[in-house]
Formats: sequence, C-alpha cells, structure tokens
Amino acid sequence: MSIAAETRRPPRPRADALRNRERIVSAAREMFVEFGPEVPLDEIARRAGIGNATLYRHFPDRAVLIREVVLSVLSRTTEQADAAAAEETDPFAALRRFVHVAADERIGALCPMLSGAFDTDHPDLHTGRDRLDAAVRGLVEAAQAAGRMRTDVAVGDLMVALSQLTRPLPGTACPNMDRFVHRHLQLFLDGLEAPARSELPGAAATLEDLRTT
Repeated sequence: MSIAAETRRPPRPRADALRNRERIVSAAREMFVEFGPEVPLDEIARRAGIGNATLYRHFPDRAVLIREVVLSVLSRTTEQADAAAAEETDPFAALRRFVHVAADERIGALCPMLSGAFDTDHPDLHTGRDRLDAAVRGLVEAAQAAGRMRTDVAVGDLMVALSQLTRPLPGTACPNMDRFVHRHLQLFLDGLEAPARSELPGAAATLEDLRTT
C-alpha cells in the first residue's frame, strides 16, 4: 500500500472511545425499555457513567442514538436466533432458547422501530430488520414443520408478545420486575406448543403487518 493511501486512512477510534460508545448504547437500550425512547439523554449519560459531552460527541442527537440502539438489538438478537437454530436439535427447543435470550437482549428496545416518528429508511436498518425477520421466521417455520408449534401464529405474533412481556408496566412502582419475565415467557411458550388448545381470534401477524399498522 502506498504512503499516500496510508495517510488517507481514517484513524481508528481509541479503545476508551469504543468502550464509552458501547456503554452509552447499553445504557440507552436498558432505559428505552424501562422508560421509552424519550428518556432524558442526561439520564442515559448518568447510567452509562460518562459525561453529557461524551454522549453528544458520539451521538449528536436522540434520533442517531435511537437508531444505533435499534441496530445493536437487531444484530445481537439475530445472532442469538442463528445460534439457537444451529445448536439445538429440537426446533421448538431452539425457539424456546431464542425467546429467553431475546428477552435478556432487551428486545423491547425495538419498539421505537414501529413508531411512525422513527425513520426506517436507513439502509443499515433495512438490512438488520430483514436479517432478524429471516432468522426468526426460520425458527418458527422449523418448529411448525416439525409439528411442535401451533400453525395459527406468525413471526409478528412472537415479536409482539416478546416486546410486551419484556417491558415494565407504564408507571409501575413495583421493583425488580425482571425476575418475573422468564417465568411469564415460559407460560407464553407453553401456549405456542402444538396441539393448540384453543382457536385464536383474528389473523396471524407478520412483521410487515406491524410496520404498516
């Protein structure tokens, strides 16, 4: 490589800058689930253990931070879906594993993506959303094809339930609600297993349905 090419290469972010960025995204992911995407940015900075100036240096406005959080959750959750599919021999066990791990990844932070105020046209968002859709659809279809999962539900149903069951009730004064999440998710999963014990009202929801509602 020529000297000129070397001089044109942008400098790599310092390790401490990368750590600060990861801490901000992690704190924002937690707080978006707990309080919604309008949580004050200085509160996010405080939870991340950094100053406001550091937060704004990485994320100049709220929209950029929300997009980064959504991209992070999309990527991490897709990796978990792919790992479950590859490592579990029982397709419903793979789905069960994904549901519990997705809860730990704070998948409720994806809720802003379904808001009309959120710009979904960024190419990275299209890519991330399509990868997650394909990965989760693969888990659902494999479990249904094996006769292990009821066939009157779709990916959108699964994602809605995950988002609802992993978010605290608005304005709740109950501490430590997280300790109930996996218990309630298991009850939900029991309801997904075949044979179905009841007929569901309405039609199965796809991710496309959620984006256009």
